[in-house]
Amino acid sequence: MIGVLKGVRVLEQGTFITGPACGMLLGDLGADVIKVEQPGTGDPFRAFKGGLYSPHFQTYNRNKRSITVDTKSAAERARFYELVKTADVYIQNFRPGVAEQLGVGEAQLRALNPRLIYCSISGFGATGPSAGRPSYDTVAQAASGYLKLLVNPANPRVVGPAIADAVTGFYAAYGVLGALYERERSGVGRKVEVSMLEAMSHWNLDAFTHYYSAGEVMGPFSRPRVSQSYVLECQDGKWLALHMSSPEKFWQGLAQAIERPEIFQDPRFATREARIDHQDAMIGVLSQRFLTRTRVDWCNRLLAQDVPHAPMYDTNEALEDPQAQHLQLLVSAQHPTMGEFRTVRPPVSFDGQRSLSVLPPPTLGEHNAEIERMLATPSAA
Repeated sequence: MIGVLKGVRVLEQGTFITGPACGMLLGDLGADVIKVEQPGTGDPFRAFKGGLYSPHFQTYNRNKRSITVDTKSAAERARFYELVKTADVYIQNFRPGVAEQLGVGEAQLRALNPRLIYCSISGFGATGPSAGRPSYDTVAQAASGYLKLLVNPANPRVVGPAIADAVTGFYAAYGVLGALYERERSGVGRKVEVSMLEAMSHWNLDAFTHYYSAGEVMGPFSRPRVSQSYVLECQDGKWLALHMSSPEKFWQGLAQAIERPEIFQDPRFATREARIDHQDAMIGVLSQRFLTRTRVDWCNRLLAQDVPHAPMYDTNEALEDPQAQHLQLLVSAQHPTMGEFRTVRPPVSFDGQRSLSVLPPPTLGEHNAEIERMLATPSAA
């Protein structure tokens, strides 16, 4: 990893995705992230087929060390407090009020460490009529108006990965980084708060801007229609995507690639505005045409005409693409007991250097003895 946050210690008492995602992002930048877990079970995301090392857990917990602490125990809480005194950042994603009950509220930890950046992640915010409600990814997507932009009304069902969880973790890390920068000048820590509702509402900024500036309530096909985006099946059953955007040259190139230069004589397709108004008809034309050749053939033809496109890969294909391999997106490491861990490297490079090394996600309590030794050696802490 690239250690731009080397020397920053993060205590993450997070579960599932939002808190762990925040910790992972900071760990990817070189912070020393210590994951604080419940003895015996740890983060509930660990559980998988009788074990405690699920793919879900692995996704958001690389570049961390794990210790087990029962904060309900006075003796173990005292040990945890000693660790707090050495930390720069603390992250939790409990429901409002739970942290205080566990003895890890902001006031309680700041009394031990005034420089601490305290990050609190919630579903609906710390106060208000919905503050105490449970929230998961789909709930936050729905409450922010984002889910309505993903669900096809002809086949209404939740689709895709956990967007709200990951986005909230991203915004939390963004807030922590800002607070760390300010602390370099002030010497005082901040409380960083973010809720899934706030994060997803901001992520959905384009839809709100359209509504408040133009009175338009966007639906699932609004952006794809304006951006002229398409997914098309090819002769071999594989799919590709087109994003034609607004430059006319892309449409001219597409017309050449599909050998239909006369298509613009049809008034439905003669202008960008007409193509937006008649996208369903264009989908019909392109769908028939793309069924006549294989995906590889179409990609070669589109590339020759400089048409914005990509194969619509499955997960098992995407990182095998020559460009993905050139960028070294897939990285791996060996865990001493869990074997090979493979993941996607952090996307940001510094001074042309990619972050190619990774610490595999820890087993539960893997670093208990290591952290105990560190606390026993003040200079190391």
